[in-house]
Amino acid sequence: MKKVINFVLIAASMTAGLVATTQANQLDDLLKQVKSDRVSEAKLDKKREAEFLSARSDKQSLLNKAKKELANQNARNKRLTREYAANEITLAQKEVELNNAQGTLGQMFGVSRGAAADAYGSIATSIVSAEYPGRGTVLSEIANSKKIPSLENLEELWFALQTEMTESGKVSQFSSEVTLLDGSTSTETVTRIGTFNIVSASGYLNYNDGLGLIQPLAKQPASHIAASAQDFFSTSSGYSPLYVDPSRGGILALETRKKTVMEFYHQGKEVGYVITVLLVIGFLIAIERMIVLSTMQSKMKAQQNNFDTPNTNNPLGRLLAVYHDNKGVDAETLELKLDEAILKETPTVDRGINLIKMFAAMAPLLGLLGTVVGMIMTFQTITLFGTGDPKIMAGNISLALVTTALGLIAALPLILVHSVISSKARAVLHKLDEQSVGLIAALAEKESK
Repeated sequence: MKKVINFVLIAASMTAGLVATTQANQLDDLLKQVKSDRVSEAKLDKKREAEFLSARSDKQSLLNKAKKELANQNARNKRLTREYAANEITLAQKEVELNNAQGTLGQMFGVSRGAAADAYGSIATSIVSAEYPGRGTVLSEIANSKKIPSLENLEELWFALQTEMTESGKVSQFSSEVTLLDGSTSTETVTRIGTFNIVSASGYLNYNDGLGLIQPLAKQPASHIAASAQDFFSTSSGYSPLYVDPSRGGILALETRKKTVMEFYHQGKEVGYVITVLLVIGFLIAIERMIVLSTMQSKMKAQQNNFDTPNTNNPLGRLLAVYHDNKGVDAETLELKLDEAILKETPTVDRGINLIKMFAAMAPLLGLLGTVVGMIMTFQTITLFGTGDPKIMAGNISLALVTTALGLIAALPLILVHSVISSKARAVLHKLDEQSVGLIAALAEKESK
């Protein structure tokens, strides 16, 4: 037992010795590592210190350089300030000397600039520039110049004014490029009438001074005005009347904005078209009735010369046929037979006349209907957009007025033709009544004998 205990103690003491030896080796290594790191840190600190000292000397050098540059700039600023003040005094002296040297030339400078500006305003927009382009360039240079114009510039101003005065009294024909409404161009022969208008074979043209282009009008003026321009352009000798615009396009532009009769008509829209249909139908009926009644009257006139041989192609002939077929009856019976024959002829004679009368009465009523519709639409537009812009309401007001005018225009001729046709129909029926009474009287006279 003691041996076992001793063995255990010996083993424990050996293990402790080994552990102590291991720990001692580790501490030695740690010490060596600490000493090595201390040397490295010292070297690194010395390197950093050397770099800092080097950078410090560089920064000081830059600071000194900047201070020197600042001093130089301050000195330059003082020098330039003195030079600026001296130059201001010199400029004032030179300006006084220039004004004294110019004398009356300064007034000429202002006059020439003002004249060039006024001339540019009229010449650049003149239609003479369509034939002589580029005249406004020199005038613009003179008007915007800051120095006294040269003799050449004054001559150009004189030439421009003289050219404008001379050409304003001439009628000139020349070839020029015309820009059409679709954007294409064509070279045409045009005629310039002074400073008023430019015309061609197609009518009046317009000179766009902003673009320097000759263009046709979007719409030619009234037909008689446009026809005068075409006739004037085609005239090679003698005199030809022509409408000219002394306002350089203002009056012509107003003329192109005027609406034609067809444009006014189409403003009536559907109501106006219905009124037109009534007018056309009424006229067709009236023409047919006029032809039929005139033919009927001529045949009846021919029948009056031959009572013994009735012809059934006319009302009087058919009435005589009834008389000849009933010669043997008494006067009262014959009167009834003839009245029956006249009643049979009346619808043929009066056919369509009442329809014309109805159309004449309907036309102004339709016009009134269009007026009411137009006013309703006008008030609706006012409700939506207010009354700030009258152009918004113009279309509806046109509908209201145009339909009324169309209704009256349709009613007046329809009433006239109805009166004429009714007179001819009454004349035919009156002739039949007259002949019927005569035949009855003749039969009654024979019976009394």
